[in-house]
Amino acid sequence: MPGSPVPSPSSSRLPVAELHLHIEGTLEPELIFELAERNGIDLPYRDVEDLGARYEFTDLQSFLDLYYANMAVLVTEDDFAAMTTAYLRRAAVAGVRHAEIFIDPQAHLARGVDLSTSIGGVARALATSLDDFGISTSLIAAFLRDQPADEALSVLEDLIDMRAPIIGIGLDSAEVGYPPAKFAAVFDRARAAGLECVAHAGEEGPPSYIREALDVLQVARIDHGIRAMEDPELVRRLVDEQIPMTVCPLSNVRLRAVDVLAAHPLPRMLEAGLNVSIHSDDPSYFGGYLDDNLDRVTSTFDLDSPTLSRLASNSVRSAFLPEPRKAELLAEVEAWFKERLAATAP
Repeated sequence: MPGSPVPSPSSSRLPVAELHLHIEGTLEPELIFELAERNGIDLPYRDVEDLGARYEFTDLQSFLDLYYANMAVLVTEDDFAAMTTAYLRRAAVAGVRHAEIFIDPQAHLARGVDLSTSIGGVARALATSLDDFGISTSLIAAFLRDQPADEALSVLEDLIDMRAPIIGIGLDSAEVGYPPAKFAAVFDRARAAGLECVAHAGEEGPPSYIREALDVLQVARIDHGIRAMEDPELVRRLVDEQIPMTVCPLSNVRLRAVDVLAAHPLPRMLEAGLNVSIHSDDPSYFGGYLDDNLDRVTSTFDLDSPTLSRLASNSVRSAFLPEPRKAELLAEVEAWFKERLAATAP
Protein backbone atom coordinates (compact mmCIF):
# COMPACT_ATOMS: atom_id res chain seq x y z
CA MET A 1 0.00 0.00 0.00
CA PRO A 2 1.14 3.61 -0.48
CA GLY A 3 3.69 4.68 2.07
CA SER A 4 5.00 1.22 2.92
CA PRO A 5 8.71 0.46 2.49
CA VAL A 6 9.94 -0.45 -0.98
CA PRO A 7 11.20 -4.03 -0.90
CA SER A 8 14.41 -5.24 -2.45
CA PRO A 9 14.16 -8.06 -4.98
CA SER A 10 13.92 -11.29 -3.03
CA SER A 11 17.23 -13.15 -3.12
CA SER A 12 15.66 -16.35 -1.78
CA ARG A 13 13.01 -16.56 -4.49
CA LEU A 14 13.60 -18.11 -7.88
CA PRO A 15 14.34 -15.16 -10.25
CA VAL A 16 11.77 -15.18 -13.05
CA ALA A 17 10.21 -13.17 -15.85
CA GLU A 18 6.45 -12.61 -15.67
CA LEU A 19 5.04 -12.63 -19.21
CA HIS A 20 1.32 -13.22 -18.62
CA LEU A 21 -0.01 -10.60 -16.24
CA HIS A 22 -3.07 -8.39 -16.72
CA ILE A 23 -2.48 -5.23 -14.74
CA GLU A 24 -6.20 -4.77 -14.12
CA GLY A 25 -6.20 -8.25 -12.60
CA THR A 26 -3.89 -7.09 -9.82
CA LEU A 27 -6.52 -4.81 -8.24
CA GLU A 28 -6.77 -6.07 -4.68
CA PRO A 29 -10.06 -5.54 -2.82
CA GLU A 30 -8.45 -3.07 -0.41
CA LEU A 31 -7.19 -0.90 -3.27
CA ILE A 32 -10.56 -1.12 -5.02
CA PHE A 33 -12.23 0.38 -1.95
CA GLU A 34 -9.49 2.97 -1.54
CA LEU A 35 -9.83 4.18 -5.13
CA ALA A 36 -13.62 4.11 -4.93
CA GLU A 37 -13.53 6.42 -1.91
CA ARG A 38 -11.02 8.71 -3.63
CA ASN A 39 -13.23 8.99 -6.71
CA GLY A 40 -16.62 9.12 -4.99
CA ILE A 41 -17.78 5.81 -6.43
CA ASP A 42 -20.43 3.72 -4.67
CA LEU A 43 -19.52 0.04 -4.86
CA PRO A 44 -22.14 -2.72 -4.88
CA TYR A 45 -20.29 -4.51 -2.05
CA ARG A 46 -20.67 -3.99 1.70
CA ASP A 47 -16.96 -4.27 2.42
CA VAL A 48 -13.71 -5.98 1.45
CA GLU A 49 -14.93 -9.31 2.79
CA ASP A 50 -18.14 -9.12 0.76
CA LEU A 51 -16.16 -8.41 -2.40
CA GLY A 52 -13.68 -11.20 -1.70
CA ALA A 53 -16.54 -13.67 -1.25
CA ARG A 54 -17.52 -13.08 -4.87
CA TYR A 55 -14.21 -14.42 -6.18
CA GLU A 56 -15.66 -17.83 -6.92
CA PHE A 57 -15.99 -18.39 -10.65
CA THR A 58 -17.67 -21.05 -12.75
CA ASP A 59 -15.92 -20.16 -16.00
CA LEU A 60 -14.04 -17.39 -17.78
CA GLN A 61 -17.12 -15.24 -18.36
CA SER A 62 -18.17 -15.25 -14.71
CA PHE A 63 -14.73 -13.89 -13.85
CA LEU A 64 -14.80 -11.29 -16.63
CA ASP A 65 -18.09 -9.88 -15.37
CA LEU A 66 -16.54 -8.99 -11.99
CA TYR A 67 -13.18 -8.04 -13.52
CA TYR A 68 -14.72 -5.39 -15.78
CA ALA A 69 -17.09 -4.12 -13.08
CA ASN A 70 -14.23 -3.45 -10.66
CA MET A 71 -12.40 -1.37 -13.28
CA ALA A 72 -14.91 1.41 -12.56
CA VAL A 73 -12.63 2.64 -9.75
CA LEU A 74 -9.84 3.41 -12.24
CA VAL A 75 -10.55 6.99 -13.23
CA THR A 76 -7.39 9.11 -13.16
CA GLU A 77 -3.82 8.60 -14.28
CA ASP A 78 -2.87 8.46 -10.60
CA ASP A 79 -5.25 5.51 -10.12
CA PHE A 80 -3.57 3.53 -12.88
CA ALA A 81 -0.14 4.40 -11.49
CA ALA A 82 -1.16 3.32 -7.98
CA MET A 83 -2.44 -0.02 -9.26
CA THR A 84 0.77 -0.63 -11.18
CA THR A 85 3.02 0.35 -8.28
CA ALA A 86 1.12 -2.02 -5.98
CA TYR A 87 1.75 -4.87 -8.43
CA LEU A 88 5.45 -4.07 -8.77
CA ARG A 89 5.87 -3.99 -5.01
CA ARG A 90 4.31 -7.46 -4.68
CA ALA A 91 6.12 -8.83 -7.74
CA ALA A 92 9.50 -7.88 -6.27
CA VAL A 93 8.75 -10.04 -3.25
CA ALA A 94 7.78 -12.87 -5.61
CA GLY A 95 11.19 -12.89 -7.32
CA VAL A 96 10.02 -11.25 -10.55
CA ARG A 97 12.98 -9.61 -12.28
CA HIS A 98 11.29 -8.69 -15.56
CA ALA A 99 7.59 -8.20 -16.34
CA GLU A 100 5.76 -7.77 -19.63
CA ILE A 101 2.39 -6.42 -18.60
CA PHE A 102 -0.95 -6.51 -20.42
CA ILE A 103 -3.35 -3.59 -20.35
CA ASP A 104 -6.87 -3.63 -21.83
CA PRO A 105 -7.29 -0.15 -23.34
CA GLN A 106 -10.71 -0.91 -24.86
CA ALA A 107 -12.16 -1.73 -21.46
CA HIS A 108 -11.23 1.75 -20.26
CA LEU A 109 -12.26 3.57 -23.43
CA ALA A 110 -15.72 2.01 -23.06
CA ARG A 111 -15.94 3.70 -19.66
CA GLY A 112 -14.89 7.10 -21.02
CA VAL A 113 -11.26 6.84 -19.87
CA ASP A 114 -8.98 7.91 -22.70
CA LEU A 115 -5.77 6.25 -23.79
CA SER A 116 -3.51 8.94 -22.40
CA THR A 117 -4.96 8.35 -18.93
CA SER A 118 -4.84 4.54 -18.83
CA ILE A 119 -1.63 4.04 -20.78
CA GLY A 120 -0.02 7.10 -19.22
CA GLY A 121 -0.69 6.05 -15.65
CA VAL A 122 0.64 2.52 -16.08
CA ALA A 123 3.63 3.69 -18.12
CA ARG A 124 4.49 6.30 -15.49
CA ALA A 125 4.88 3.62 -12.83
CA LEU A 126 6.79 1.31 -15.18
CA ALA A 127 9.26 4.03 -16.11
CA THR A 128 11.06 3.70 -12.78
CA SER A 129 10.37 0.02 -12.08
CA LEU A 130 14.00 -1.08 -12.40
CA ASP A 131 15.31 1.59 -10.04
CA ASP A 132 12.42 1.31 -7.59
CA PHE A 133 11.85 -2.45 -7.53
CA GLY A 134 14.65 -4.15 -9.45
CA ILE A 135 12.20 -5.18 -12.18
CA SER A 136 12.64 -4.29 -15.84
CA THR A 137 9.26 -3.86 -17.51
CA SER A 138 7.41 -3.33 -20.75
CA LEU A 139 3.77 -2.88 -21.75
CA ILE A 140 1.57 -4.85 -24.16
CA ALA A 141 -1.83 -3.58 -25.32
CA ALA A 142 -4.28 -6.49 -25.36
CA PHE A 143 -7.42 -6.37 -27.49
CA LEU A 144 -10.79 -7.81 -26.50
CA ARG A 145 -11.62 -10.67 -28.85
CA ASP A 146 -15.35 -10.47 -28.08
CA GLN A 147 -15.43 -6.92 -29.47
CA PRO A 148 -15.34 -5.97 -33.20
CA ALA A 149 -11.98 -6.33 -34.91
CA ASP A 150 -12.51 -2.92 -36.54
CA GLU A 151 -12.64 -1.37 -33.09
CA ALA A 152 -9.37 -3.04 -32.14
CA LEU A 153 -7.76 -1.79 -35.34
CA SER A 154 -8.94 1.75 -34.64
CA VAL A 155 -7.52 1.66 -31.12
CA LEU A 156 -4.25 0.26 -32.44
CA GLU A 157 -3.99 3.11 -34.93
CA ASP A 158 -4.56 5.58 -32.09
CA LEU A 159 -1.84 3.91 -30.03
CA ILE A 160 0.57 4.09 -32.93
CA ASP A 161 -0.31 7.72 -33.65
CA MET A 162 0.24 8.75 -30.04
CA ARG A 163 3.51 6.79 -29.91
CA ALA A 164 2.27 4.88 -26.91
CA PRO A 165 5.07 3.19 -24.93
CA ILE A 166 4.04 -0.35 -25.85
CA ILE A 167 6.25 -3.12 -27.22
CA GLY A 168 3.48 -5.28 -28.63
CA ILE A 169 -0.13 -6.35 -28.77
CA GLY A 170 -2.07 -9.30 -27.43
CA LEU A 171 -5.51 -10.87 -27.65
CA ASP A 172 -7.57 -11.70 -24.57
CA SER A 173 -11.06 -11.83 -22.99
CA ALA A 174 -13.79 -14.39 -23.79
CA GLU A 175 -12.23 -17.02 -26.04
CA VAL A 176 -14.88 -19.53 -27.12
CA GLY A 177 -16.60 -18.44 -30.31
CA TYR A 178 -14.02 -15.77 -31.13
CA PRO A 179 -11.25 -17.42 -33.17
CA PRO A 180 -7.94 -15.60 -33.62
CA ALA A 181 -8.33 -15.27 -37.41
CA LYS A 182 -10.95 -12.59 -36.83
CA PHE A 183 -8.08 -10.26 -35.89
CA ALA A 184 -5.73 -10.95 -38.78
CA ALA A 185 -5.75 -7.33 -40.02
CA VAL A 186 -5.02 -6.02 -36.53
CA PHE A 187 -1.98 -8.22 -36.13
CA ASP A 188 -0.78 -7.48 -39.67
CA ARG A 189 -0.86 -3.78 -38.81
CA ALA A 190 0.97 -4.35 -35.54
CA ARG A 191 3.77 -6.26 -37.24
CA ALA A 192 4.06 -3.54 -39.87
CA ALA A 193 4.53 -1.07 -37.01
CA GLY A 194 7.32 -3.18 -35.54
CA LEU A 195 5.30 -4.45 -32.58
CA GLU A 196 5.63 -7.89 -31.02
CA CYS A 197 2.58 -10.17 -31.21
CA VAL A 198 1.17 -12.63 -28.67
CA ALA A 199 -2.30 -14.11 -28.15
CA HIS A 200 -4.37 -16.06 -25.66
CA ALA A 201 -5.31 -19.38 -27.24
CA GLY A 202 -6.20 -22.85 -26.07
CA GLU A 203 -7.36 -21.94 -22.58
CA GLU A 204 -11.06 -22.65 -23.07
CA GLY A 205 -10.91 -22.59 -26.86
CA PRO A 206 -9.89 -25.64 -28.93
CA PRO A 207 -6.38 -26.52 -30.16
CA SER A 208 -7.33 -25.10 -33.57
CA TYR A 209 -7.24 -21.62 -32.02
CA ILE A 210 -3.57 -22.17 -31.21
CA ARG A 211 -2.89 -23.09 -34.82
CA GLU A 212 -4.72 -19.97 -36.01
CA ALA A 213 -2.77 -17.77 -33.63
CA LEU A 214 0.48 -19.17 -35.01
CA ASP A 215 -0.41 -19.32 -38.69
CA VAL A 216 -2.75 -16.37 -39.16
CA LEU A 217 -1.69 -13.94 -36.46
CA GLN A 218 1.94 -15.11 -36.58
CA VAL A 219 2.38 -14.68 -32.85
CA ALA A 220 5.67 -15.19 -31.08
CA ARG A 221 4.08 -16.56 -27.89
CA ILE A 222 0.95 -18.47 -26.93
CA ASP A 223 -0.70 -17.39 -23.70
CA HIS A 224 -2.18 -20.38 -21.85
CA GLY A 225 -2.21 -23.08 -24.57
CA ILE A 226 -3.04 -25.94 -22.23
CA ARG A 227 -5.51 -27.53 -24.65
CA ALA A 228 -2.66 -28.15 -27.08
CA MET A 229 -2.21 -31.43 -25.23
CA GLU A 230 -5.35 -32.72 -26.95
CA ASP A 231 -3.60 -32.57 -30.35
CA PRO A 232 -0.39 -34.65 -30.58
CA GLU A 233 0.53 -33.20 -33.97
CA LEU A 234 0.25 -29.68 -32.60
CA VAL A 235 2.36 -30.64 -29.60
CA ARG A 236 5.10 -31.91 -31.91
CA ARG A 237 5.05 -28.62 -33.80
CA LEU A 238 5.19 -26.55 -30.61
CA VAL A 239 8.12 -28.62 -29.39
CA ASP A 240 9.98 -28.48 -32.71
CA GLU A 241 9.56 -24.70 -32.97
CA GLN A 242 9.96 -24.15 -29.21
CA ILE A 243 7.03 -21.74 -29.18
CA PRO A 244 6.84 -20.09 -25.75
CA MET A 245 3.68 -20.94 -23.79
CA THR A 246 2.79 -18.83 -20.77
CA VAL A 247 0.92 -21.16 -18.42
CA CYS A 248 -1.14 -19.88 -15.47
CA PRO A 249 -1.97 -22.86 -13.23
CA LEU A 250 -3.98 -21.18 -10.44
CA SER A 251 -5.96 -19.26 -13.04
CA ASN A 252 -6.79 -22.47 -14.88
CA VAL A 253 -8.14 -24.01 -11.68
CA ARG A 254 -10.15 -20.96 -10.58
CA LEU A 255 -11.77 -20.66 -14.02
CA ARG A 256 -12.49 -24.39 -14.18
CA ALA A 257 -10.31 -25.00 -17.22
CA VAL A 258 -9.01 -27.86 -15.06
CA ASP A 259 -10.91 -29.29 -12.11
CA VAL A 260 -8.07 -29.37 -9.59
CA LEU A 261 -4.40 -28.45 -9.72
CA ALA A 262 -3.37 -32.11 -9.57
CA ALA A 263 -5.13 -32.60 -12.93
CA HIS A 264 -3.23 -29.74 -14.61
CA PRO A 265 -1.31 -30.79 -17.75
CA LEU A 266 1.89 -28.97 -16.68
CA PRO A 267 3.85 -32.18 -15.93
CA ARG A 268 2.87 -33.66 -19.29
CA MET A 269 3.78 -30.42 -21.04
CA LEU A 270 7.22 -30.48 -19.45
CA GLU A 271 7.70 -34.15 -20.23
CA ALA A 272 6.78 -33.52 -23.88
CA GLY A 273 9.51 -30.88 -24.14
CA LEU A 274 7.24 -27.84 -24.53
CA ASN A 275 8.68 -24.40 -23.85
CA VAL A 276 6.45 -23.60 -20.89
CA SER A 277 6.82 -21.09 -18.09
CA ILE A 278 4.66 -20.15 -15.09
CA HIS A 279 2.75 -16.88 -14.63
CA SER A 280 -0.05 -15.43 -12.51
CA ASP A 281 -2.55 -13.99 -15.07
CA ASP A 282 -4.93 -12.05 -12.75
CA PRO A 283 -3.43 -12.74 -9.33
CA SER A 284 -5.86 -10.76 -7.19
CA TYR A 285 -8.75 -12.83 -8.53
CA PHE A 286 -7.12 -16.23 -8.85
CA GLY A 287 -5.55 -16.76 -5.46
CA GLY A 288 -1.92 -16.02 -6.02
CA TYR A 289 0.98 -14.12 -7.51
CA LEU A 290 3.81 -15.75 -9.39
CA ASP A 291 5.54 -17.09 -6.27
CA ASP A 292 2.22 -18.56 -5.10
CA ASN A 293 1.80 -20.31 -8.46
CA LEU A 294 5.33 -21.70 -8.30
CA ASP A 295 4.92 -22.83 -4.70
CA ARG A 296 1.66 -24.62 -5.46
CA VAL A 297 2.90 -26.46 -8.56
CA THR A 298 6.15 -27.34 -6.78
CA SER A 299 4.31 -28.97 -3.89
CA THR A 300 1.59 -30.53 -6.03
CA PHE A 301 3.93 -32.09 -8.59
CA ASP A 302 7.06 -32.42 -6.42
CA LEU A 303 9.11 -30.35 -8.86
CA ASP A 304 12.85 -30.48 -8.29
CA SER A 305 15.39 -27.65 -8.58
CA PRO A 306 16.42 -28.49 -12.17
CA THR A 307 12.77 -28.31 -13.27
CA LEU A 308 12.22 -25.00 -11.48
CA SER A 309 15.40 -23.65 -13.04
CA ARG A 310 14.14 -24.79 -16.45
CA LEU A 311 10.81 -23.01 -15.94
CA ALA A 312 12.59 -19.79 -14.92
CA SER A 313 15.07 -19.97 -17.79
CA ASN A 314 12.20 -20.56 -20.22
CA SER A 315 10.50 -17.40 -18.96
CA VAL A 316 13.62 -15.31 -19.49
CA ARG A 317 14.40 -16.71 -22.94
CA SER A 318 10.77 -16.15 -23.99
CA ALA A 319 10.82 -12.47 -23.00
CA PHE A 320 11.09 -9.61 -25.48
CA LEU A 321 14.39 -8.45 -24.03
CA PRO A 322 17.77 -7.37 -25.37
CA GLU A 323 20.29 -10.19 -25.20
CA PRO A 324 22.45 -8.52 -22.51
CA ARG A 325 19.49 -8.30 -20.13
CA LYS A 326 18.53 -11.90 -20.90
CA ALA A 327 22.09 -13.00 -20.16
CA GLU A 328 22.02 -11.10 -16.87
CA LEU A 329 18.79 -12.75 -15.77
CA LEU A 330 19.83 -16.21 -16.91
CA ALA A 331 22.97 -15.80 -14.81
CA GLU A 332 20.74 -15.03 -11.82
CA VAL A 333 18.76 -18.20 -12.44
CA GLU A 334 21.97 -20.21 -12.68
CA ALA A 335 23.26 -18.68 -9.45
CA TRP A 336 19.99 -19.58 -7.69
CA PHE A 337 20.26 -23.15 -8.96
CA LYS A 338 23.85 -23.50 -7.74
CA GLU A 339 22.89 -22.15 -4.34
CA ARG A 340 20.10 -24.70 -4.09
CA LEU A 341 22.49 -27.50 -5.02
CA ALA A 342 25.04 -26.35 -2.45
CA ALA A 343 22.35 -26.12 0.24
CA THR A 344 21.23 -29.71 -0.36
CA ALA A 345 24.70 -31.21 -0.78
CA PRO A 346 25.66 -33.79 1.88
